[in-house]
Amino acid sequence: MMQDLTISLIQSNLYWEEIDANLAMFEELIWSVDQTDLIVLPEMFTTGFTMNAERVAEPPGGKTFKWMRQMATQRKAAITGSYIVKEGGHYFNRLYFVHPDGSSQQYDKKHLFNLAAEGETYTPGTERLIIECKGWKIHPLVCYDLRFPVWARSKKGEDSLYEYDLLLYVANWPDTRINAWDALLKARAIENLSYCAGVNRVGTDEVGKNYNGHSGAYSPKGEELVFSDGEEKMLTVTLSAEEMHTYRKDFPFQSDADDFSLS
Repeated sequence: MMQDLTISLIQSNLYWEEIDANLAMFEELIWSVDQTDLIVLPEMFTTGFTMNAERVAEPPGGKTFKWMRQMATQRKAAITGSYIVKEGGHYFNRLYFVHPDGSSQQYDKKHLFNLAAEGETYTPGTERLIIECKGWKIHPLVCYDLRFPVWARSKKGEDSLYEYDLLLYVANWPDTRINAWDALLKARAIENLSYCAGVNRVGTDEVGKNYNGHSGAYSPKGEELVFSDGEEKMLTVTLSAEEMHTYRKDFPFQSDADDFSLS
């Protein structure tokens, strides 16, 4: 039977292109988290949103991946976040989802933020990812993906109307466009009848971008469950499986959703 899921969003400043400093900081923060099922870190949590991929990229299975696996197994909680990986001569903004048993899955950011030349440095992903964790199906995405609803849209399957139960975004989303972040997180929850959570960083990076957090989680109704603005903060919330199932039963809007495929 599907259990409730407790998630912890770590909203933090980041050390610019200093992998060891960021890992040390997040390790301390992770050990301060109370009992939880899933710990969520920001986009490019080891470096900040840098285009200097050649300087800071790691190979698959490198230092940061080993650290994530160690943290997940020691804390007995899944951990997810994205960082820079070099594989096959290409750089990826890659999200890893590491389970408490040390197993992992990965997603490469699909929509690259070309206003910051991300597409000139990184290679886009091509595959969506649905993860199973404690009976929940989770769809993780990265930052700019939030602006593209088709990529996140829950598709009807043969066995279920709902492709996933939790839509998850990790980000470095600047304060100048934070109103879009707030509105779209809520919209993604409502249109997919799923929980939606996003973690964003705070502080100022080395290229002068300011970040004011606004990490939060929303119910399938679009209700705000937890939220924090511009300060470094840990947000922990328990998502109710029963409330989600009841809402979906009472308001089965997904049964009228359009059938579609992604090319």
